[in-house]
Amino acid sequence: MCHQTVSLVARHLEANGIPTVVLGSARDIVEQCGVPRFLFTDFPLGNPCGAPGDVGMQRTIAGMALDLLECAAFPRTTLQTPFAWPNEAWRAGYMRIRPEDAARMHEMGEERRREQSEQKARAAAERSRL
Repeated sequence: MCHQTVSLVARHLEANGIPTVVLGSARDIVEQCGVPRFLFTDFPLGNPCGAPGDVGMQRTIAGMALDLLECAAFPRTTLQTPFAWPNEAWRAGYMRIRPEDAARMHEMGEERRREQSEQKARAAAERSRL
């Protein structure tokens, strides 16, 4: 799920008396949203509770989140887990666009912009008929 969406929902819940802890990997986004308690895992997106199949790591991270919920002394508290992803090679390829894919991705972006433009034009035409 989107880190920003989760963070904004957490802020809304907190404003209504429901305590929260956000577990996530996008530290910059979550901290910018100003959540009260954030447990940061420096892992690939989609794995905030630990590596698949590593039940020990997952239990420890869940326990850390509950401890943070109970013991955070200050607003906007961020705690980082002590774990490293089992294979650090994920960083080398993260968000990397291979040269052979660049042209195809550029064309996909252009197509998306064309479709959005056409949708806006259709919506404007529909509004003008009303």
